[in-house]
Amino acid sequence: MKWGVLALVVCLCGARISKAQEQQSLSPDAPKPQPGIIVGTVFDVNNDTVPRATVVLEGPAMNDPRTVESNDNGFFQFKNVEPGTYQVTVSAEGFANWTSPAITLKPGQYEILTGSKLNIAKALTTITVASPVASPEEIATEQVKAEEQQRIFGFIPNFYVSYDQNAAPLTAKLKFQLAAKVSFDPITFIGVGIASAAEQAGSHPNYPEGAKGYAERYGAAYANGFTDIMIGGAILPSLLHQDPRYFYQGKGTGKSRALHALTSPFVCRGDNGQRQPNYSTIGGDLGSAAISNAYYPASNRGLGLFFGNFLINTGQRAAANLAQEFILSKVTHKARNHD
Repeated sequence: MKWGVLALVVCLCGARISKAQEQQSLSPDAPKPQPGIIVGTVFDVNNDTVPRATVVLEGPAMNDPRTVESNDNGFFQFKNVEPGTYQVTVSAEGFANWTSPAITLKPGQYEILTGSKLNIAKALTTITVASPVASPEEIATEQVKAEEQQRIFGFIPNFYVSYDQNAAPLTAKLKFQLAAKVSFDPITFIGVGIASAAEQAGSHPNYPEGAKGYAERYGAAYANGFTDIMIGGAILPSLLHQDPRYFYQGKGTGKSRALHALTSPFVCRGDNGQRQPNYSTIGGDLGSAAISNAYYPASNRGLGLFFGNFLINTGQRAAANLAQEFILSKVTHKARNHD
């Protein structure tokens, strides 16, 4: 059975009696106090009603508990309830049980109690529910969802860092999802625009000046990053069963942490959990550098461009890993939850 959380919000109705009736009840000849009614509606955490829930009423004045079942709208009621103190317990398949606070029911007419919904909902936030063991794919999916929330200073994407040393391996689908998430993030386009402006100021590569030259530099810069992350972060990791993420060490001496950061472009974690040569990242840098010869100006093409872009990509990655290890974890939103 799969268990979840059931926030059972019960609107309880109790009887009230007028002051005159209370005085009358003190008389030896007064009639037997009128019974009351307890009614309510069962809701889950999404505020949807829960039909066919089992509702049990118990109290010191009762010889045996009374049991009813909520209808298709989650509604239930107990009629002819003698005045006294009671508790209501609600259970349903797939949900955790819920027990109400003590309910004091008085004789006479009843009315819907106000304010009970919020109070009960607040109390239920502390319920701990056991769930079945998730599969590695389900665990990895949840971890990627968390990683996709990681942003430096709250807005710069920092998705390719795992702060969990025991993170589940990524499926091929998740590797492509993570690569696409970075490639099409609005901040990525802004960052490429800034880098292109810097290249325009330095007249590199040899594109013309003006708007046309800026557009060509922008396209080349974006293509460099896109091909690098798709080849080295999705395609090759899927084919070679390697994890494209940087695994934050966070512990040990500064020397060991620096060595871990600097060697990560060349040594990675396989999907089997073992350390192995980082063919994916190296291949991504080489592939991106080779493809750049197709769209850079003729005067910039050649082996110089190929090796230059490869070394730049590899050096930038090593520097980024050092920053991840010693600086960025402190300013990355969500990262502190894993330290």
